[in-house]
Amino acid sequence: MFRLKNQGGGDSIELDMDTKFVPSDHEKKIYDFWESNGYLRPTSGEPYTILMPPPNANASLHAGHGMYTIDDIMIRFKRLNGMASLWIPGLDHAGFETQYVYEKHLAKQGKSRFDFERDALYKDIFKFVKENSGLIFEQFKKLGFLADWERSVFTLDDRVVLFVQETFKKLVEDGFVYRDEYIVNYCTHDGTSLAELEIKYVERKDPLYYIKYGPFTLATVRPETKFGDTAIAVNPKDSRYKQWVGKEVEVDGLLDKFKLKVIADEYVNPDFGTGVVKVTPAHDPNDFEMGRRHSLEIKQVIGRDGRLTEIAGPYAGLKVRVAREKVAHDLQDKGLMVKIDKEYVHSVATCYKCGRDLEPLTIPNWYIKVETLKKSVIEAVKKDEVKFTPKKYKKQMLDWLEVMHDWPISRQIVWGIRIPAFYHKKENKWTIEIDEEKQKELLKNPDITQDTDTFDTWFSSGQWPLFTLKEQEFKTHFPTDFMGTLSDILKFWISRMILFSLYRYDKVPFKDVYLWSMVADSKGKKMSKSRGNVVNPVELIDKYGADAFRASLLFGVGQGGIVNLAEDKVRAMRNFANKIWNVGRFLLTNRDSAPSRHSGESSDSRILNKKDPGPRQTWQASKAELDSARMTIESLQKEYNEVKKQYMTDMEQYRFSTAFDRLYEFIWHRFADYYIEELKDAVISGNIEAYRELESVYLNLLILFHPFMPFVTEAVWKEIKGEESSILNERI
Repeated sequence: MFRLKNQGGGDSIELDMDTKFVPSDHEKKIYDFWESNGYLRPTSGEPYTILMPPPNANASLHAGHGMYTIDDIMIRFKRLNGMASLWIPGLDHAGFETQYVYEKHLAKQGKSRFDFERDALYKDIFKFVKENSGLIFEQFKKLGFLADWERSVFTLDDRVVLFVQETFKKLVEDGFVYRDEYIVNYCTHDGTSLAELEIKYVERKDPLYYIKYGPFTLATVRPETKFGDTAIAVNPKDSRYKQWVGKEVEVDGLLDKFKLKVIADEYVNPDFGTGVVKVTPAHDPNDFEMGRRHSLEIKQVIGRDGRLTEIAGPYAGLKVRVAREKVAHDLQDKGLMVKIDKEYVHSVATCYKCGRDLEPLTIPNWYIKVETLKKSVIEAVKKDEVKFTPKKYKKQMLDWLEVMHDWPISRQIVWGIRIPAFYHKKENKWTIEIDEEKQKELLKNPDITQDTDTFDTWFSSGQWPLFTLKEQEFKTHFPTDFMGTLSDILKFWISRMILFSLYRYDKVPFKDVYLWSMVADSKGKKMSKSRGNVVNPVELIDKYGADAFRASLLFGVGQGGIVNLAEDKVRAMRNFANKIWNVGRFLLTNRDSAPSRHSGESSDSRILNKKDPGPRQTWQASKAELDSARMTIESLQKEYNEVKKQYMTDMEQYRFSTAFDRLYEFIWHRFADYYIEELKDAVISGNIEAYRELESVYLNLLILFHPFMPFVTEAVWKEIKGEESSILNERI
């Protein structure tokens, strides 16, 4: 800071810039300045738009959220290039995720979701979310994010709900939606089916039971599902069992004897067990598909409560694990157990939240037919209408689209957008109605009920680009320019946003997709609570500053590489921020402290050194000294211009870490350690040309650095240009 002091009766300004950059002294004050002066909103210029991937409404900042910094870098970079950059934030209601958190909240009070009627439960969750939401936006502000918070969209806003329902109705009318009983991964503890992304596969050792099935011996890890078997299957190329294909065999079960048909199917692995498998279409996704191919009966032996159904006779009501042990024991007693392999290792689908085993169950679901819809997505990706960075993700997207199957969009939870489908019991038909008044009229008929399911969150968030913009902005801001997100939701979110956008608007929703790096611990391991290696970014920001945290996500990280987030690295970036500050402090200390060598007169500046330099003297230098200084200045100009040129190329090609590392290297090791050292004596002695060149390059470096480290660059800018100035008014 500069303070006006009275020295011997005359006014002078004494430099009192702190000896080091203390983030806590500047960050909130600077952000409040940006917010109150309208810098979070776009200015005039060509539109440049980014939609923030909406974090969960009840979320708080974790290390992965730090990668939103990439979006902020682009918003600031484009603003400094004279564009009207707009970053629209939002929050996702995060159906199952939020209801799970809410239910944990209820459990602490000794309650459960079953204590509430549906409407009361929904309202209570809404209240809970409202009370606990918004924290992450305040934490984003700590990171300096230049988002237009007044434009924030919540995925349960009335207009969003209506838009999502309109899409569903249109899909139904166009023949892209059907209702069917299909097998899903169901969490019997949390009471809902899960999307692919929400499944956590774990390697586990379980007993593999070899059981007599008529003339065969077959292997299974799930003997408790035998009451739902409707066939025995072998591979059609397996010569051992060819004579049995198409025949019925009698199987001695625990309840009674029954007959099963032997079918041949390519799915069966001849090398697994004995090459013979039992087919239980209701409780295994592969068996379900076999069942469809061979028109097999579906017999559900496990209910949504995780207990065996009446089909299991005396085992009915037992939980799966208990039933498995009892069935295995009884098979042994009856002489039907051949052997048990206790060392069998396999992959088990578990709930990513509660960690319990998921049950494949057949339940009614609404499905989107994707075969036709995905063709336009494939074409758009192939033609680079949407470009992917790193480029490898283009192939990953196309590979996923090729195998993308019909998508179940129903969730058996209360929290979310309720499916606007109404069932007529007597007529056995469904009506889709999105008008609230007409819905009320329908429900006056006791024969009509509304579907209790809600839309899968991916169904609503897949339409994110379509309801975040204002209607009048579609001509100028759509497609949006840049979408940054995590690579692990490329298939589940990015693909669906493109699909819905092409379906409803015949345009892709964004031009470029940038897949962020994964933030890992210092050893490159993915962070998880179970590992105990989770890093709290808020603590790091409070300790070292937002700039240091942001820079640590970029420094030394290649495109799509892993970010090893270590405190030592954040501390090193704090030291670099201090280096930037101290370079500015050196220049301010010596600004116009000597007369211009051209005029031989004192400068008009009132800024003096802290130490009284004594009577001013006209700077005298030899021709050799002048020539040496000029050569150094020319070299600085040339090297800076080359660095800037490379920086611009890096930024336009989304090589953010390369751009940052290049500037880091230049300002620390070339500008500070070499050029300032070479010109220091000339500057201190009063060579105004040397000073002005150093200051000019430094100010330009601050502008280039600003997208990466916004607070320290703005803080120094204000020291040099004044408290009411902002680097955001400048142009690269």
